[in-house]
Amino acid sequence: MVEGGCALVALPRSVEEVVACVKVAAEHGLAVVPRGSGTGLAGGATPIGDALVVVTTKMDRILEIRPEDRLAWVQPGVRNLDLANALAPYGFTYAPDPSSQQTCSIGGNVNTNAGGPHCLAYGVTANHVLALDLVLPDGRVARLGSEAPEAPGYDLRGAVIGSEGTVGIVVAVCVRLTPLPPALRTMLFDFETVEDCAATVSAIIASGVVPAAMEMMDRGIVVAAERFAHAGYPTDAAAILIVEVDGTHGAVEAQARAVEAAARAHRCRSVRVARDEAERALIWKGRKSAFGAVAQIAPHYHLHDCVVPRTKLVEVLAGIYAIAERYDLVITNVFHAGDGNLHPLLSFDRRIPGTLERVLKASEEIVRLCVEAGGALSGEHGIGLEKPEFMPLVFGAEDLAAQACLRAAFDPDGRMNPRKVLPEGARCGDFAMARGADAAEAAASLPEGAWI
Repeated sequence: MVEGGCALVALPRSVEEVVACVKVAAEHGLAVVPRGSGTGLAGGATPIGDALVVVTTKMDRILEIRPEDRLAWVQPGVRNLDLANALAPYGFTYAPDPSSQQTCSIGGNVNTNAGGPHCLAYGVTANHVLALDLVLPDGRVARLGSEAPEAPGYDLRGAVIGSEGTVGIVVAVCVRLTPLPPALRTMLFDFETVEDCAATVSAIIASGVVPAAMEMMDRGIVVAAERFAHAGYPTDAAAILIVEVDGTHGAVEAQARAVEAAARAHRCRSVRVARDEAERALIWKGRKSAFGAVAQIAPHYHLHDCVVPRTKLVEVLAGIYAIAERYDLVITNVFHAGDGNLHPLLSFDRRIPGTLERVLKASEEIVRLCVEAGGALSGEHGIGLEKPEFMPLVFGAEDLAAQACLRAAFDPDGRMNPRKVLPEGARCGDFAMARGADAAEAAASLPEGAWI
């Protein structure tokens, strides 16, 4: 739903070529938009107006793998799944696994702080990046972070992860390697109601088990995915829950029993356990093909990425279905249930007059519903062009101004991926005004003995 144009597109193959691109853009006052594989879902890599789009897909080399140090250095264009496959012979993997992992790049994952089904137990991109090399807006190259974990000093590495290309261009990433588990078990539960399925999520966590992954799909998306992937999903179920546990053989057995008990306590109809790696891959194929399969429902869809507390899933899902019904829209739900990262999909045909307007109104209500439930605007897709206007729902003026100051410290001219993440009203100057610039006045207000 966001369309853009640009003045130039560059496909550099080296750090030196990225630096040259950035310097040319600075000389001519052009905005710079970093872009990876183009799988983003919030318009974060969509250029607006005259801009130089720097596409890093040709920087796709794994620079080194050091299993003894549990790290690897990669260029930003390396595909997520290619990295995981390259690490497997060493007994390791790269844990973040977005649904688009066959196509998405590590550089793009860094820009959005991407997650995936297994982020429940293993964390998102920020938990797996030790250091990175960044081309700054003036062409200088800075290394942020360290190969040594938990290095002291300000976490500027963390400031870049999730910044959506607004502070520079990532040209190399040092990733943390995760050992492959000795055992795992993949289970599929189906339910007669969405409510029972959603309630099972919190019950599993409350039992003391934190699965490696826990994914929920409702009937609409189950039917679409089954037609596409032929994964053996029960298309008559109201919802299904895919749960994967891993660890030692003994731990997996114990966790699997606890998970099944929680599901049966919430009236699951049946339990399917993957008998081998082929069946496991098939179950996951259905889940990871869901967003592509939804094209069978309608030619267009609008996808959300809000996060809500697990304990609010039943309530929020009911509200989302009610909003869609009120606006006469088709909605399906497929999401990372374990951490409450919702992905409701509004399917529609924008060629029908008035439909897009209804979609946008319904979308705003869904976002507000999630925020009011104690949620966040995004779990992994980023803010991009899609959600800056909603940032004030979560952040106050001082907070937004502080974020603008951080951004300005990297990019004082505001040329890096403009109009993304922060709303138009967020200005660094607001922070100084809000906090007060008189040091003497501030010192006088402190309790006696609290300052020197």
